Amino acid sequence: MLIVLPPSETKAHGGSGAPLRWESLSFPSLTPRRSSIAADLAALPVDEALGILGISEKLRPEAEENTRLLSGPTMPAIERYTGVLYDALDAPSLPPAAREHLAVGSALFGVVRAGDMIPHYRLSAGTKLPDASGNFPTMKARWGKAITQALSEVEGLVIDLRSGGYQQLGPCPGALTVRVESVREDGSRKVVSHFNKHYKGELARVLALSDAEPTDAASVAEVARAAGMTVEEDSPTRLTLVV
Repeated sequence: MLIVLPPSETKAHGGSGAPLRWESLSFPSLTPRRSSIAADLAALPVDEALGILGISEKLRPEAEENTRLLSGPTMPAIERYTGVLYDALDAPSLPPAAREHLAVGSALFGVVRAGDMIPHYRLSAGTKLPDASGNFPTMKARWGKAITQALSEVEGLVIDLRSGGYQQLGPCPGALTVRVESVREDGSRKVVSHFNKHYKGELARVLALSDAEPTDAASVAEVARAAGMTVEEDSPTRLTLVV
């Protein structure tokens, strides 16, 4: 079982690891595209980067971090990302065996496993990053079918918790996805937006810590229900988490 999480805009700074080593990352088939994107991102002048990355002057340090992408310190991917989902996941408290079930999909690295050492960076799925030829391809165009191919080679069940923009960078046919819905006072349902990441973080933690090895939607739902969650099986490839 591999649980693929979305990245986050917010990230922890610093790290105690050596600078990025491409050969150390999981899914090595992605490295040619990773290194190309990283080179273009690191070469982007900071003043130009603010507009391209869609960030304000207040976040200039984020753009400056990109210029040190290939020389800055690294830390495990699961600790680099912060925010609502990662607060609920509480990765620092997870034992090594649980971390082995976790991966993160991103615009820069495609997919990395929890323990892969990565630097701080700023790049989103919707960014059009200029390449060496001066063109502005989408991240989806840059990745092509590479992420899909890499995920297709994963043994066992893939649980895809990535948000829509990141799923589009590399769809994973056959993966199990999760929809989060809340119940209104009149009994009707609505899709949870603001706290969606929080509940997915909780679910990821429950699944990663489970002694079971889910192989399909039914067995994932069983693990979640045992932890007190309300889960509905919509299809062999989709669950609804009711909160």
